[in-house]
Amino acid sequence: MNMNIFIIEDDSLLLKALNEGLSQWSYVVSHPSDFSHVMRDFAAHRPHLVIIDIQLPKFDGFHWCREIRSVSKVPIIFLSSRDHPMDMVMAMNLGADDYVQKPFHMDVLLAKIQAILRRTYTYEDASADVIEWNQAIIDLKRGGIYKDGKTIELTKNEFFILSVLVKSNNEIISRHELMKMLWDDDQFINDNTLTANITRLRQKLSTLNLAEGIITKKGRGYMAVTL
Repeated sequence: MNMNIFIIEDDSLLLKALNEGLSQWSYVVSHPSDFSHVMRDFAAHRPHLVIIDIQLPKFDGFHWCREIRSVSKVPIIFLSSRDHPMDMVMAMNLGADDYVQKPFHMDVLLAKIQAILRRTYTYEDASADVIEWNQAIIDLKRGGIYKDGKTIELTKNEFFILSVLVKSNNEIISRHELMKMLWDDDQFINDNTLTANITRLRQKLSTLNLAEGIITKKGRGYMAVTL
């Protein structure tokens, strides 16, 4: 699964252009099936970022920004031909992360999207839902790993092992410790199954060129390293 960008835009030609431009960078573009079910479709697609026009059928973009902000902290970019400063102020006051005026250059919009995604999904504190590792974003809430527009999904055990190793900050975690932590979390696996999980984890990480980030310390255990 790749990063999903939900676009609330009624211009079909622009929507098509955005879809084509963003898809080249492995983003998945989704949009409301109609403007009567924007929030339903937003919830169904669970996007990583939202792009909203201001002038829309039924309700304007400010309305949908309020609705989304009432249930989610997902990044929001306004994309509008309106250039009045008050529109920009209103957008920011409602919780938007950026305001891009039409006409725009696709490379500029892409750079803004990438910057916002990077800020959003690499910020870390005690309550963070994501952590950064080797320029990849590990989404603790969704259980996926994102890098360069691509996301891989892991099983519960694979993700648990990866998160433990990455959080260990380049320290070795023994096989016994890993299995004990898995046991304590009601996910007990035996020694052979641990090996199988590590193997599958590396295979999946290889699609993001991260397999070498998990190394084996013979007779001691495993560790996640900075490449």
